[in-house]
Amino acid sequence: MIFTTTNTVDGYEITDYIRIIAGETVIGINMLKDFGASLRNITGGRSAGYESEAIKAREAALDELWRRGQELGADGVVGIAFDYSPMGTSNDTLMVTATGTAVKLRARD
Repeated sequence: MIFTTTNTVDGYEITDYIRIIAGETVIGINMLKDFGASLRNITGGRSAGYESEAIKAREAALDELWRRGQELGADGVVGIAFDYSPMGTSNDTLMVTATGTAVKLRARD
């Protein structure tokens, strides 16, 4: 399956737009990572703990998008976009959503 953020796929023709699909994941940030990030706010620099969790969440959302595309028999997902939303009463949870359009593709001659 081909994944792309563009609305077309070089060398392929979109023959059928199946439907919009999404993959979601929700992760919690533990206190140790939150404490480390607080220190980074004071000293500056990147928060490796938060970055690691964001990467895991993004990959999980993409995996879910892939699975849903396969269930529909899609050859690809085009127009993929990501959304990151804090959740919870203390914003200690992050929801990552990957959306796109499942399509059927045919190689161009």
